[in-house]
Amino acid sequence: MRKLLVANRGEIAIRVMRTAKKMGIKTVAVFSEADRYAPHVRFADEAVCIGPAPSNQSYLLGDKIIEVSKNLGVDGIHPGYGFLSENAEFAEAVEDNGLLFIGPKSHAIRVMGSKLAAKEAVKKYDIPMVPGVDKAITDVKKALEIAKEIGFPILIKASAGGGGKGMRIVEKEAELASQMTRAISEATSAFGDGSVFIEKYVSSPRHIEIQVMADGHGNFLHFFERECSIQRRHQKVVEEAPSSVLTTELRNQMGIAATKVAEACDYVGAGTVEFLIDAEHNFYFLEMNTRLQVEHPVTELITGLDLVELQIKIARGEELNIKQEDLRINGHALELRVYAEDPLNDFLPSVGTLNRYKLPKGVGIRVDDGFEEGMDIPIYYDPMLSKLITYGKTREEAIELMIKAIENYEVKGVQTTLPFGAYVMRHEAFRSGNFDTHFVKKYYAPKILQKEHEKDARIAAIIAMKKYFEDQKILRLPIN
Repeated sequence: MRKLLVANRGEIAIRVMRTAKKMGIKTVAVFSEADRYAPHVRFADEAVCIGPAPSNQSYLLGDKIIEVSKNLGVDGIHPGYGFLSENAEFAEAVEDNGLLFIGPKSHAIRVMGSKLAAKEAVKKYDIPMVPGVDKAITDVKKALEIAKEIGFPILIKASAGGGGKGMRIVEKEAELASQMTRAISEATSAFGDGSVFIEKYVSSPRHIEIQVMADGHGNFLHFFERECSIQRRHQKVVEEAPSSVLTTELRNQMGIAATKVAEACDYVGAGTVEFLIDAEHNFYFLEMNTRLQVEHPVTELITGLDLVELQIKIARGEELNIKQEDLRINGHALELRVYAEDPLNDFLPSVGTLNRYKLPKGVGIRVDDGFEEGMDIPIYYDPMLSKLITYGKTREEAIELMIKAIENYEVKGVQTTLPFGAYVMRHEAFRSGNFDTHFVKKYYAPKILQKEHEKDARIAAIIAMKKYFEDQKILRLPIN
């Protein structure tokens, strides 16, 4: 592979290009008119504008991206995450045009892209699944029969999607009809597919995912777990590796289960198998994400491996040169997704200009980002500015380093999730490891964060004033 096109933008585009350049591979960026001056455009060896700002007129134009690739003599396409990364038709078209798709085959994307098809595929592997129905359902009467059989509360979920869309928790029978109608409507709007299914709602769940990697030579490996339970609107905000709740035995069981899921769909490349863990530490298969995850850096830090490099090598047909027994967990890593959102206003997007944008630096601190000071935050895309990652020998060390990194991360012009990250890091539930996916609902209130923010501002003002008077005294010293 001599030249790689990255069909994405922002921090993930730069992240992929950085590894490609390390491997001696030339890079091509694509960009919308809104991203003309974005850092990922300048970071690439070549760059091509593929359309107006809206993603359906630019980053989602698979045919246009393939055309650009062929015109520029590109050998392979890396989709990053989001956009076309889990689009089976795009993956197939890339291969049909004689290019390498840095990801799984279209068959695996199709199977794992449907939660119902995924459940069907892994059935014979005896992998634990949440009690429920394994087929699409639209009839309220039938849904009620199922709900009574497995017991309330239940969870209605969209078969085709994720990110909390088309998902409804139903506590009692009287709510079922209205919640099901809403779930079907939302799923249809978001994914063009109104298929929903029903499963038992797991109370006090933890969201644990396992990183897997498979080559085309029959090797299936897992790279341990990531804890992803700190979420807002069913979307992750804080991730860490390893999880504080997994024992060695449970980790091994979940790792083996994850590789079986990959085998079930003849998987090739990097993927993530997601599980729920209940209060008794029983685990249940949720779904498989057939791409590189946003939170992959924490796995890289605890394993010492470059997952993008492994993706590229596998796409080139190479065999993994590591065995499961070679992999070890070393240290602890945390990641905070820094979104341009206002945590004091229900995490609503915060649009504006980065009047001040200064990244924290130091040993154990990594920032994957795609923005610069003076840039506007586009309204067309996901509002994530960066991923702030810290690494320490212990979980406690990584937490303290994250607090320090947040304090030294300067952003002015938009609101961000940085204060929320600091709140999480300091909270006793998180520090003790005794938390679940309901952390925000249980412990977070904007008023609390506002008080802490005001307290920090007062302390900063006092320190600044003290320094000012000390400086004045120094200036008044007589010169001998």
